[in-house]
Order: sequence, then C-alpha cells, then structure tokens
Amino acid sequence: MRSPDDPPTDDPAGPASRPAHGVSGWPGRSDASRLTRPATLPDGRPWPRVRVITRVEGEAPYLADTVASVLAQGYGEARHDLAPAGPRGQDALAAALNDAATDYLLFLRAGDMLAPGALVALCLEAALTGAAAVAGLRVLYDRDVSGLDVPALSGDDAGLPFTGGEMLFARDAVLRAGGLAPDGRAAELWGRLAADPAPEPRRRIGRPVLLQRAPEAEPAPPGLSIVSLTGAGSEGGAGIGQRRLAEALALSGHRVSAFRLTDESPAAAAEWTDRFPRTEAAILGGHHDLVIAGNLHGATRSLDILDALGARLPVAQVLHDFFPLTGRCASPGDCPRLATGCDAGCPTPDQYPELARSRIGAVHAAKRRLLAGMRAPLLLANSAWTARQARLHAPAGTDIAEITLAFPSGVFRPGDRGALRRTLGLPDGDCLILFSAVIVDAPSKGFADLLAALRSVAGPGVGFVGIGRLDDPARLGLPNLFAPGLIADEARLAAWYGACDLHVSASRVETLGQVPVEAGLCGTPTLAYAVSGLTQAVIDGVSGRLVPPEPGALARALAELIRDEPARRRLGAFARIALENRFSHAASALTLHAALAGRGLLPESQLRPRFVPAMLGRFAFAVERHPGAAGTVQAPSSALVRRLRRAKKAVFGRNLPLWIRRARFVSVSLRRSLGRGLNRGLRPAGSGR
Repeated sequence: MRSPDDPPTDDPAGPASRPAHGVSGWPGRSDASRLTRPATLPDGRPWPRVRVITRVEGEAPYLADTVASVLAQGYGEARHDLAPAGPRGQDALAAALNDAATDYLLFLRAGDMLAPGALVALCLEAALTGAAAVAGLRVLYDRDVSGLDVPALSGDDAGLPFTGGEMLFARDAVLRAGGLAPDGRAAELWGRLAADPAPEPRRRIGRPVLLQRAPEAEPAPPGLSIVSLTGAGSEGGAGIGQRRLAEALALSGHRVSAFRLTDESPAAAAEWTDRFPRTEAAILGGHHDLVIAGNLHGATRSLDILDALGARLPVAQVLHDFFPLTGRCASPGDCPRLATGCDAGCPTPDQYPELARSRIGAVHAAKRRLLAGMRAPLLLANSAWTARQARLHAPAGTDIAEITLAFPSGVFRPGDRGALRRTLGLPDGDCLILFSAVIVDAPSKGFADLLAALRSVAGPGVGFVGIGRLDDPARLGLPNLFAPGLIADEARLAAWYGACDLHVSASRVETLGQVPVEAGLCGTPTLAYAVSGLTQAVIDGVSGRLVPPEPGALARALAELIRDEPARRRLGAFARIALENRFSHAASALTLHAALAGRGLLPESQLRPRFVPAMLGRFAFAVERHPGAAGTVQAPSSALVRRLRRAKKAVFGRNLPLWIRRARFVSVSLRRSLGRGLNRGLRPAGSGR
C-alpha cells in the first residue's frame, strides 16, 4: 500500500529516463526556482567568494558530472580547483587555505555533484548567521535514491561517513581550528568547529546540497511508532501545522498514526467532555512509543487525556497556541489573570474556545498540576518567542523545546507571475497586495489596522487579494478586490500567493505565522509588525520587512514598497532561499530530531538524522515531486449560511453565549442518541448486541 507521503509515480517519461539521483535535468540548468539571485547579500555586502576543491586520483569516473554541477550553480564568485594526488595536491590545499581572497571552502569528492542552488543556499545561511560551518542534506543513490542524511550535532554519528561536499567551511575558522587533518579528510572539521568562538558555530539547512553515488549505503534503522493526536483533525491553521509535523516525522522514517478526538465526541460537546475512553484505549493498545498532541480545544477544554496517556508513555504537546497554559483561551495577550490564575473573572469566557466561568479556575489549576507533575508533557514551541512565553507562563521546571513547523517547499514555489495572473484572471500590470487568514476579518488578526493600511494605498495600479473566509467582501470598501474565499488545495493556494507582489499582515500575536512562510516560499515577501512569532516567520530585510506596532507605520511601509518594485523582487528572491533553508519538511524534522534525541527518546542508532527517499520529493527540483495536500480548510459556506452568520454577528457579535452553547450541545446529543437507537433497531436478527 502506498503512503500518502509518497510522491506521484505518473512520470510520462518512464522509469528508464529518470536520473538515479532523482533530480530533474541535473547536472545542468534547473528551473526549480524561477527567481534570479540578487546581485548582493541582503545587507549590501558582496556574495562570499567560495573555493570548491576536488581531489582527483586515477581515472576519477563521473568527474565531468562533478565539474558540470559546480558550473551549473551559476555562482560567479566560486572557483573550482581540481587538485591532483600527492605533493602537488597538498600544495594546492595549502594555497587555498592561505588565500586571503577566499571566504569559504567546500571539499567536493570526484564523482559527487552539488545539488541545484546549493552554493547560494549554503552561502546565504552562512552570511546571515556568521556560522563557521554550514551543512545541508546529502542525497544517497545508486540505481535509485536510497535515502538522505545530514551530519549530527552531537553523539556518535554512525553511518556512511561524510566526505565534506555537504559542508561549507569558513576559511578563517578552518585556520583557527588548525587546518585540515593530516589525512586530508574535510568532514572531520565539522566536529572540530563545534568549539569555534562564533555565537552559533555550526548550522544545518533543510535542503539537499550534495548528490552522492553510494552503492554501499545501508537503510536507516527502523524509527519510532508515534501518535499525532488532535482535537478536530488537520483543517485550519493549527491542523495544517500538525499534519505537516506528522509528515516530517514520517519522512524521517517514523511510523505515524493520526487520532482525532471528534471521532469519539462531537465538537459541540467540547465544553462538557474531558474523557475519551475509546481513543485512549486505542492509543494505549497500539504499542506506540510517543504521543505528539496538537490543538485539542476543538474537542475538549482540558488536557485530561494527556494526563491519562502520560501514565503509560511519553507525551509532547505542540504549542500551536497557548491553550495548554491558560484557563480556556488560545491567546491571552496581556491579560493579567494568567499570572495570578485564570478564574471566573475571565473577561472573555464566551470567545472561542468558550468555557463556563464556573469551570475556568478548576481547568487552569488542573493544567498547571499536569505541567508541574511527573506526567508532564514536553512542550514543543514553534518559535523562539513562543518558547519565551511558555517559560514565562508555565510552572517552573516545565520542559520546553523549540522546533520549527514544516512547509512543503516543493509545492509553495515561485512560478511565472504573469502566467499565474492570466490563469487566475488577475490584472497583469497592477501591484497586487495579498492578505490572508482562515477568517480574514477576524479582530484577532488586527483586521482594523490592516483595513486602514489597505485603504490608504488604494488607487489606480493597486489591487488586493483577500484569501480566506470573508462573508461580505463589499463591506471592506476596497476597489479592485479579488476574494477567492477559502482555498483548500495547496497547489492552487501557491498559485495565488505567487501571483501577488506583497503579503501584508497586521496581526500582533502569532506563535509563528504560517502565511508569511508559505508566501515567501513562492517569492512573495511579507510586510508585518515586529512582534511575537512573526519576527521569526519574517526575516527582517531578507524575506520581508518588519515595522514597529505604531499608528501609521504599516501604511507608510506599504506605500513605500508599492513604489519600490526592485525592493519587492529582491526580498522575494531572498525569501525563497532563506525560508526553504529553515522551514522545509527536512528543516522541521531536524528540530524534532534534536528535541527527541536530547531527551533520550531516540536510540543510539538514530542519532544521525536520516530521511526516507520520499523526502526528496518535497523539493522543487525533484523528478517525482509531491503534489501537495488538498482539503486543508473547510468547504466554502453556502449563501444561506453566510447570511445566517452575518445575522448572528449582528445580534450576538462573534461570541456564543452559554445558553446557545448548551442548546447546541443538547441538540447534538439528542441526534446522536436517536441515531444510535435507530441503528440498533435496524440491526438484522441474530446480529448480536
């Protein structure tokens, strides 16, 4: 049976024409990223000068492919030296190490190939971080791709030895470390440079940089059996994030099983449901090694199921929002009650996730007892800001690890903007401003600020694209507005992103912010406030611009970027490179691997991060590219539902009073009871209980 993570197999060219290394048209020109590398680094410095050194011994089969892969990088600041064996080769290495005109060194074995865009990706990460060494993924292949791996940061790095072609070394750092080893092995520098005085001496990027023929490569050892537990499944922002984390784990060789609490109890009962005996029994009976929970508040208002599961196996909770730390809300903002203890004085009990005032204090106390106890889940924060907030509000000693979310960079990729606009029916010459959320006009997304900024720049030559649920687009008063609604297909969503010139967000609280990353991978930069997790989703001056959360700041920056097309294109080009480095499925898997390995949840044989061959299909240059997911959000509402929703807002606002919630709960419970009774009554004779 094929896994949903397997790439499609409908290659019209047939298996015989597919390259064994799995990369389309390589070595040669690759159109996987349609963006031209900017002339300088983001801060205006020139691109680093790189010396690629290949030691040639004997006949060196496939050397022509090695040379071609370096030339095809299109990296004008690179020099490729072919060093012969013996004393002359040693002299060449010494000359490279002592060449003050060289910034970085890369040691590429004869017969190996650099992957498309490898030098640009490695050099940009090195320039942004100041790392002494940067490593990327190695693709291992023989007759077909057998797997991918990347150097470990600690522990016994067992497996096929690395050869150095997957690593970029700062020349100054190599000299500080004493130069190359006597045997000339470059890869051993990776371990030595851990002691370099740079703030972060070693970095890893989550994209392939080396293609290596390795018939001797052995398959990775079997992974863990992991449960991905959610309240309501994989729809919506947090559900999408959780699904992609599960994909990253599966692509790392783990076996992942998804469980959804609403399969046992409906969402309307969430406020009154704390126990899920069938789900709990199924998980505990499955002989799993680990549970990783996403948002649960779509089915419950407590963490009781994590307490029950934690008695038998390790549990982790992803902080897609702050619900695990509060009495009921997902985003407490600056509410002072969180510090003193959430209770019946909660100012927003009727906002989702709603909870009766009388229960808030007890639920908050139970969560804190769990987090402070022996069964406490590991909290996985999806940004540095989220981790800081968790440490501030969780009980002292709570175990918190920082991870990154996963994004399908092979689906969210740049396209021909003009062609995309023609396909979607968008004006070709306008500057199109994108804004997007599951509920576009949600106050929690700073919609009032956003609308004011958009209205301030409306005029000839400017258009707007609002993606998400928007019941009454005309109410916005924006001319030249295109509102396609909720888009449930990732490939189609990427087309809309790629057709736009700039994405704008006025949100002030995001644990990360997924749209800036998705749009940036498509070459569309983001303008946002310099707050919360957005400071990580948007790399200021690289993948977009961040402005202080002050009146008028967003509007002024928006007007400036509309006038400056070269700046937008430059930011979009950097966004594609930098965000793939940091937010691909592989990049996310590396952070999950570090979190699990650091807590002894992985055996010694799995300390080197490895990936199954299907991981390659998550990148744009793969021959067999994964098509992306569908059904990521709910289907568009009917006109009647939209009218009813507007009427409800007019009477009650966006909140649901307790009496309506109780009535809905009773109605759903009665329907379920009647349904069960009807099913029992329709059973044929002799069918059992």
